[in-house]
Order: sequence, then structure tokens, then C-alpha cells
Amino acid sequence: MNINRQWLLAERPTGMVGPHNFKYAETPIPEPKSGEVLIKNLYLSFDPAQRNWMVDRKAYLPPVAIGEPMRAGSVGTVIESHNADFQVGDLVQTTGYWQDYVVAAPGEGPMGLVKLPAGVSPEMMLSVLGITGLTAYFGLLEIGQPKAGETVLISGAAGSTGSFVGQIAKIKGCRVVGIAGGPDKCRWLKETAGFDAVIDYKNEDVNAQIAHHCPDKWDVFFDNVGGTILEAALDHLNLRSRVVLCGSISGYNATGPIPGPSNLSNLTINRARMEGFIILDYMPRAMEAIKELMGWISSGQLIYQVDLQEGFENIPATLQRLYAGQNLGKQLLKIDS
Repeated sequence: MNINRQWLLAERPTGMVGPHNFKYAETPIPEPKSGEVLIKNLYLSFDPAQRNWMVDRKAYLPPVAIGEPMRAGSVGTVIESHNADFQVGDLVQTTGYWQDYVVAAPGEGPMGLVKLPAGVSPEMMLSVLGITGLTAYFGLLEIGQPKAGETVLISGAAGSTGSFVGQIAKIKGCRVVGIAGGPDKCRWLKETAGFDAVIDYKNEDVNAQIAHHCPDKWDVFFDNVGGTILEAALDHLNLRSRVVLCGSISGYNATGPIPGPSNLSNLTINRARMEGFIILDYMPRAMEAIKELMGWISSGQLIYQVDLQEGFENIPATLQRLYAGQNLGKQLLKIDS
């Protein structure tokens, strides 16, 4: 069929994003120009930041416009090439959007256009070697700067980024405490990902459990959640500790004021540092991280978990899984083989 199926942003979400915020459309397959390639998307990546891309405000990327395909990272196969560096059949990563086909060129879009290294699967490229793996690597090592023997606390620890942060911290000789939701996720973090301790925020008092599992307090807090969990963590920071602000998923779908820390003075008292970052700033150094991540994967020191959904019709519902806490590991969707 000579059509390009798409899911378009139909209305900006208020509160929890859901399928009602998108509409299905069909358009002609785009035609590549000189220097461009036509890609058939095979896998789509789902990331918490997508909720922020739907908000009409100035940010590090322009908001997705009403009536445009939803922005997303993807892996696909080149089916037509007008660029000598890419051949038909090449597997590539790019910003493919919620659609079957996309035209892309090197250096264009948030993720550019890159070939998958030999032996790297689409699932690996969109998780441990993709944005989430790079976020964990640079966020922890560049911003958090952990030292062997220190305690690293992580919120959203069962998510793809959080689970990589914990494993990298263990590789660097740190003690790792994760915060996650539900016994299954907590069990996976401790028994499979190798965390030293895990706090179930759905069933335990987070503040009390941080005090219990971090008797000497923590040195690095990698925060994916924000809100009340960030506030609880700030009650237990060490002298000259570091807070890495990666995300604040607890407030992404809020309909009212977002609860925030009332204890920021603890940063001053303990001469601590809190710093946010955007992974796009580190993309020129991506291969530096990918080489080290691949080495850890090969040695068995780093594992990755993928939550793989299937079917083009399930794209909007798959995004909602992130904010409902249904995914364990990196959320992906397979469009085609």
C-alpha cells in the first residue's frame, strides 16, 4: 500500500496523556531528495520527555505542533537512498516520528541519522546504546562524579535510565540504593540488576527507608522523579553531595501545582550541588560512551531490560504505559520485522 500511516497530535494533554490526545492519519509516502534517505520505521522509542514535547512552551526542542506526527526516536531500514554513505538495507537510528516512513539526512533533527554498528540489535540501539544509556552514562559520570565507596541513590530506578545508572555506579565501586514502584520491579533491581538495596515507594515510607538503607547518608542522588521523592532524598544528603536532575516524571501529567522540595536549604548547609542536564548536549561525545557501554555489556557487567509492545495501532497506548508505571525497563514498540 502506497500510504504512510501516522499518529498526529490532536490536542495538547491536560493531566494524564492518553490515546484521546492523538488521531490517526494516512498520507503519501514522502520522497527523498539529494543527500537524503527514505526509511521504513521498524521500532519506536518511548521516553518520559515526550510528555514535555507536547506542551506549548519554549524548551530545548520546539513543541510538537497540533496536527504534526508525534516526535520519537526510531530504528528503521533504508529503502531508498540518495546519499552515498547509506545503502538500501542499512539499519539506521533517527528521529522517525509516529509513522511508517520518514525522510532523513545526517546532521538533521535531534538525533541525526546513524547506522547501527555491526552486531547491535534495534532493541539495544534504542535502549542501552541509545538516549537512555547515554543519559545514564553522562549524567552519572559527568554530573554526579561518583567515587568508589560512595553511596548512590536513584529514583525511577526500574526505568531504563535508572537501571543503567545503578549498574554503572556498581561498576565504579559504589553502593547503590534504588527507589522503584512495586515488588516485581524492586525484586528485579536487587536480584538481576545487582542493586544493594531497593525502596518500594508504593508500599513503604520513602523518607524512613532512605534513612534505613543509607545510614551514612548518600553522596549522589540521580533523580528521575522530582516532587515529594526529591524532597525526601534531600533530608539525607552528605557534605558536598551531588544531585543530578535528569527528569521529574511525577509532575509531567499533573493538573495542579506540583509539590516540590521545601528543604532546599539542606543544599546550602551541606555545601551540596544540584545540576540539571540535557543529553543532547553530549551527543557529539556519543561514541565515547557507546564504546565503554559495549565493553561492559560484553563482559556481563551491564544488562538491559526491554518492554516490547507491538502493533502500529497500539502506539498511543504504549506511551501511556510510561506514566502509569507499567513498563519494566526501556519501553519500545515494534511496528514491523
